[in-house]
Amino acid sequence: MRAGNHLTLILQNIISAMGYSLPAKLTVEPPKDKSFGDLAVNCAMLLAKEAGLPPRALAEDIATRLRAASPDIANVAVAGPGFLNITFSPTFWQENIAIVEKAGSCFGTAAATGKKVQVEFVSANPTGPLHIGHGRGAAVGDSLCRILTAAGHTVSAEYYINDAGKQMRTLGKSIWLRALALTGKSDAPFPEDCYQGSYIIDSARALLSQNPQLTESPEAEGIDACYAYGMRTIFAGIKQDLADFDVQNQEDFSELSLTHSGAVERALAQLEQAGHTFIEGGAFWFRTTPLGDDKDRVLRKSDGSLTYFASDIAYHANKYERGFDHVIDVWGADHHGYIPRMRAAITALGRQQSDFDVVLVQLVNLLRDGEQIAMSTRAGQFETLSDVLKEVGADAARFMFLSRKSDSKLDFDLALVKQRTMDNPVYYVQYAHARIQAVWRRAAERNLNIDAHTSLACLTQEEELDLLRMLDRFPQVVNDAAANLAPHYISYYLMDLAGLLHRYYAAHSILGGDDAELMVARLRLLRAVGYVLRNGLNLLGVSAPETM
Repeated sequence: MRAGNHLTLILQNIISAMGYSLPAKLTVEPPKDKSFGDLAVNCAMLLAKEAGLPPRALAEDIATRLRAASPDIANVAVAGPGFLNITFSPTFWQENIAIVEKAGSCFGTAAATGKKVQVEFVSANPTGPLHIGHGRGAAVGDSLCRILTAAGHTVSAEYYINDAGKQMRTLGKSIWLRALALTGKSDAPFPEDCYQGSYIIDSARALLSQNPQLTESPEAEGIDACYAYGMRTIFAGIKQDLADFDVQNQEDFSELSLTHSGAVERALAQLEQAGHTFIEGGAFWFRTTPLGDDKDRVLRKSDGSLTYFASDIAYHANKYERGFDHVIDVWGADHHGYIPRMRAAITALGRQQSDFDVVLVQLVNLLRDGEQIAMSTRAGQFETLSDVLKEVGADAARFMFLSRKSDSKLDFDLALVKQRTMDNPVYYVQYAHARIQAVWRRAAERNLNIDAHTSLACLTQEEELDLLRMLDRFPQVVNDAAANLAPHYISYYLMDLAGLLHRYYAAHSILGGDDAELMVARLRLLRAVGYVLRNGLNLLGVSAPETM
């Protein structure tokens, strides 16, 4: 936030000249009531004891110095026990327009930090199509990648393919049994522990069209063929869904590759050498309780088979071996209990716990006109991500998925997100951008000369200053969203900015009247708002339409 940084620098000089240091717990933030000013500062209360003065008396001294320190400061008031409420001049806020214009699509981005971050998300077992819960995880993960990149980090997005283990064998068996039934080779009831979806029948039918002799094969060979075909085609469908959802630059990583490369055994050996393992009951255990877990965990069972946790440890060891400084996993909220054991593994691998984060994504309740609907494709209703995208589009789905904190439940009303009304938050924000573009098209038709050196001093209406203050907040919102792994910060901000724009548009004529300078100044203000709306929507993976 330019205003906060500017004020902090002025305060630092003043406090230093008074013989003190800027307090570590200094806060510089907008007051809850904007009538108190633009920013409130608590430095006088923090320094009062050291200065040997009552907080209000010290605040009055600092206020006098602030008033004389910069022409950008229009007013300083002392409030309560010693808060300093600072109001900046309109000229200071008007300068934001030129700053946004110069930065354009880069406004809100930070300088490179040199930090390498990996975000792993979705990573659904390729045993069936993505559902809307996966869609929310995809939106969160992809948006996090965009936000972290804007914050200056080098970011890699990854999908961990769970292509090993019992679930994949069950997929192969499920398709095989359906193929047997389709060819009349079996009339046995379909097992309850196999995958029940109609897509299994579709897969069996498609594979038989390619290999009519499939069911003549020995069972083990047939199941292997069904597994390979099912995983390949289902995963291709998953990747297509993610592409349709505008998930960008996501790499794939195979679980099988860890076993084949010996990475799992190397990771277990590393834990053993560090003294974190023991053998009991013929099984190989990871002693996680001293590292914060509620109980120790088996890595290799007594029959020699590996647990999922063993592969997960090897996978995360591999991430750090690839040079990532910070690893972020996006998981469903039902994996909450898995976090302590994974943090234990990160610690045992010699990393700081701050090098690893988990973002939890809660369930999505699918509604239509406020009524919850049963999510069953068999009943002709919507369950898969693909179905939802066909109904409402990627923009609406992504914005709604990101409109709440990811670990809180979300009601997704299919009817609401299709409405072209101000009650629809997606429409509300996108229409603000489209409205600005419409004004600029009308300005172009009138051949208005938009000179970048046009004075902006006429932008003094309260609604104009509110917009200028909101523009100033955007870089800080991006920084906070990255630091807290919270994409919803961006959607909240965009709703607020769009609200200010709509109110301004309703209260003031942009192209009316005879004051050409005011007209151009307002056009430049709208253009700056348009840049920020577009930049913010891009961080959510949502388009900024020119017309609606």
